Amino acid sequence: MRIKAWFYGLSFRSRVWLTIVLLITLAVSANGTISYLIAAKVVQKNAFRLSEDTINKTAQVVDQRLRNITVSMMSLTMSDPFKEMMDDVASANTSRYYQHLTLLQKVFSQFSFYDSYIQSILIATPIGDFYPTTSIRLTNQSFYESDLYQQAKNEKRPFWVPRHEDAFFSNREQVISLVLSTIGEIPNQDYNVYIIVNVKENDLLRLIADNQDTTETGLSYMFINEEGQEIVRSPLYAATDAKWRSSFLERLYSDQTGYFFYPLNGNESLINYARLEVGGNWILIGVQSKERLLAQVNGIKRSTLYALFGCLLLSLFVSNGLTRLLLKPLYKLQELMKRVERNDLNARYASPYRDEVAQVGLRFNRMLDEIKRLIQDVTDGEMEKRKAEIKALTAQMDPHFLYNTLNTIYCKSELGANDDVNDMILSLAHMFQLGLSNGRDWVTLEDEITHMKMYLAIQHKCYDTLFDYRLDIGSGVNLSSIVLKILLQPLVENAIIHGFQNIENGGHIEIAIHVEVAQLVLSVKDNGCGMDIEEVYRNMRHAATSNKGYALSNIAHRLQLYYGEQARMDLYSEPGCGAEVVLRLPVTEGGGADD
Repeated sequence: MRIKAWFYGLSFRSRVWLTIVLLITLAVSANGTISYLIAAKVVQKNAFRLSEDTINKTAQVVDQRLRNITVSMMSLTMSDPFKEMMDDVASANTSRYYQHLTLLQKVFSQFSFYDSYIQSILIATPIGDFYPTTSIRLTNQSFYESDLYQQAKNEKRPFWVPRHEDAFFSNREQVISLVLSTIGEIPNQDYNVYIIVNVKENDLLRLIADNQDTTETGLSYMFINEEGQEIVRSPLYAATDAKWRSSFLERLYSDQTGYFFYPLNGNESLINYARLEVGGNWILIGVQSKERLLAQVNGIKRSTLYALFGCLLLSLFVSNGLTRLLLKPLYKLQELMKRVERNDLNARYASPYRDEVAQVGLRFNRMLDEIKRLIQDVTDGEMEKRKAEIKALTAQMDPHFLYNTLNTIYCKSELGANDDVNDMILSLAHMFQLGLSNGRDWVTLEDEITHMKMYLAIQHKCYDTLFDYRLDIGSGVNLSSIVLKILLQPLVENAIIHGFQNIENGGHIEIAIHVEVAQLVLSVKDNGCGMDIEEVYRNMRHAATSNKGYALSNIAHRLQLYYGEQARMDLYSEPGCGAEVVLRLPVTEGGGADD
């Protein structure tokens, strides 16, 4: 669960990168493992075959060398000096012993010359021993009293004796001996003549070593018979115990040649063996450490691991770039989404590909188009709603003013002031012409000022001595600027009705229009009774349930609907000290009054 939670916590890029790395790792590992197994199998098979061939070749060489010695001794029995010696043995004639010894020296020399492995030759006969005079014969040891004689009597055929100390000559070296009995010309007669040929153990060891590259392969050898007796000395074999030898020898009986693995002195070793024909039951054994034998395989294994490690490092860089390349369209789509979050609905996804990400991008574009269309519909709807609200608010202003004006005209008419009535009706008509503005909600600043003047003219007819006014237009004011209509007239009306409600004369209204920091400032100030600003603000917030502050609330609402945060209304007043209403509008230059 922890691994699952950790995996889910990774970013999409990390999961893609991790997936690619795992796939590359598995692919390289599988490929490397398969390659290693194939190569190891081939190398191991070749190593086994080479080791087996080496042992077989060495066994053949040793076998051939021993056979040659046997054949040489057979040929010795056919030489004339030997035949003459056999005649004297048959007749028990000892008088020509030294003559036969001398004649045989030449034969001995010839055999020693042609076969350097022959160290000494002894011919044991009832009339005396014959041997090369270059060798010193030990007279205290008779062949007929030795164990070799008893073995020869039992074997009744030529046989080879494993390593033993030479008991017949003075050098007392370790030798391997060939013992064969001779047959004379008289049938069924036991001549009791034997030929003993000694071969130096060291010479046989050298013969074995010369046919093996022990330095490269680490090959050691053992030369034993089936009873486990050493033919030549072997330190490896001598270091083993009797129990091991017994179990080891059982593995050698299966075939003439073969190989198997066996733990030798704690090390797994390859055992190759081959039987010799001459020795009868002699077995030449090659021993190689499995680890050293398979050193080439281990080299392949290390090379495979290095290659695998290198490929993994390469995969980290490749997968990083590949992940970035694969996820580049998603990053692009993500950036577009961030732009949309910043209200940039004009962002669009574009890609030359036609893959799944491109299809998502195209649907994202369609979604943006639909959202933009819906927003536009909502905006248009809100705009129409705003226009309707503005018209409704404007319409609310007109009847309010019209009621007061018509009431005044009525009063004038009753009093018979026909000239004032005529002027008021003309001013009222002019006001309505400007106020209607052909259905437009926006007028030029000049028209708005004229509309206000017409109202003031009408009110002067109604209240002759109540107030006077002064209009101040700053030098930087552009009278062609576009403003929302019917802004000044309600402020002036509010000053007359509420500011001067408790006086009969002496009222004064100052109307100022100027520009401040890219804002058009409209100010209406009176010297009336003033107002409680907090109460006015409170009544403006509850304009639907209170008649107080109605005009101000109407204007504030209209400003908010059209200008939003770009316009505001500020109130300044102290009770009994007059009041000032200031409108701050954005400057909108123009020559017409279109919405």
